[in-house]
Amino acid sequence: MSSEFPVVIYGASGYTGRLVAEYLREYNVPFIAAGRGKERIEEAMAKVPGIETAKYEIATADMEVEALTNLFRGAKVVCNVTGPFVDYGDIVTEAALNAGAHYIDTTGEQPWVKRCADHWDAKFKEAGLVCAPSTAYMYATSEIAAQYALETPGIDTLDVLVLFKGIPTYASTQSFYSVLQHEALYLELGDLKPWTPGTSFEVPIPSEVMTALALPWGGMSHPIWFQRDHRVSSVRAIGGNHSRELMQFVLSATEEFEKDIKPLPADEQKRILSEKADAMQGGMPPRENRREHRTIDIVRGRGSIARSDVTIHGTCAYLQTGLLQAAAAFHLVNAPPFKTGFASPCEAFGHRELYGALSEFGFVNMEIS
Repeated sequence: MSSEFPVVIYGASGYTGRLVAEYLREYNVPFIAAGRGKERIEEAMAKVPGIETAKYEIATADMEVEALTNLFRGAKVVCNVTGPFVDYGDIVTEAALNAGAHYIDTTGEQPWVKRCADHWDAKFKEAGLVCAPSTAYMYATSEIAAQYALETPGIDTLDVLVLFKGIPTYASTQSFYSVLQHEALYLELGDLKPWTPGTSFEVPIPSEVMTALALPWGGMSHPIWFQRDHRVSSVRAIGGNHSRELMQFVLSATEEFEKDIKPLPADEQKRILSEKADAMQGGMPPRENRREHRTIDIVRGRGSIARSDVTIHGTCAYLQTGLLQAAAAFHLVNAPPFKTGFASPCEAFGHRELYGALSEFGFVNMEIS
C-alpha cells in the first residue's frame, strides 16, 4: 500500500466506518477505505458528505493476518471498526503491529479491552506504537469527564453514567451479544470484581423530569483503564439508552442468557447469540439528528472528603465516534502518541485535546462542580 494514504479504515462499509471517513475528510487526512467487499465499500463511501473532495482509495482484504498485514503496510494508523472484537480483534491488531502501524478501534467490549491490556500492551510498547481501543462514544467522552474530575486532588473513586438517544447499529448489537459470554467487571479498591448478572439501576436524566434504566453494559472500558492509574481505587461504569423498551429488551436478553443459554457448550452459546443479534438488528440506522439524538455523560468523583462532578451534554453518539477516530488518527499522522502500548484514548491523545475536538465541532458542552 502506498504511504501517501497514512490511515486505513478497516470495516469502512459499515455505519461507523462511513462516519470515520467523513471526519478524516474534515481533517484533510488521506485514507484507505477497506473491508472484505468492494461494492459495499463503494456504496458506503458514495454516501459520505463531501466525499468528492476527499483523497482516498478503496481496497479489499480478507479477515486474516497475512492479507491485512499487506494491506496495512505503509500506513501509520489502522482504525478498526469490524467486530465483534472479542472474535476478530486479535487478527486486525496483529496485522497492524506487523505492519508497524498504530491501532485504534471503536469498541468497549470489556473482555477485548482487557486482552489489549494483558496481551498487546508490551508488544506495542516495544514497537513504539499505541494500541487504543474504545476511541469512541460511550467510552472516550465519559473518560474525558473522568479525567477532568481527577484534576481535583484527592479523588480516588469514579462513578460513570452514560446516557444516549439513538438506534444501535448492527455492529453495536453484535458486540452486546458477544460479551454476554463474559463477566462484566467493575473496579473496587484496586481489584476487578464481577457485576451480578441482571443488575440494573433507575437513574435520573439531568434536565428532564423522567428517569432511565441503566445497566453495567458489559462492564465498559473504564475499570480496565483506571486499574492502571495509581490515583484511582474504584470505578463503576453503567450506561443506558433513553428508550426504556430497548433497555428492558437488553435486560431480558441478559436474563435469558443466564437461564437458558449459559448452561450450553461455549460454541453453541456463540451460535445462538449470533443468530439473536442478526435477528434484532439487520439494517443500517438513519443518520443521527442533532436535535433528537442527544447524549449525557456524568462522572461523580469522590475521595474521603474531596468531590468533583462533571457533566458533558452532547449530541449524536455515532457522529462523536467518527470524529474521535479521525481526531486520534490526525494526531498520530502528525505526532507520536502521549503514551505507547495499551492506552485509553485520553492517555494516548489527551483529555483536553479530545474535548477540544468534540467542542470545536459542536458536539459537547461540559459543566464541572
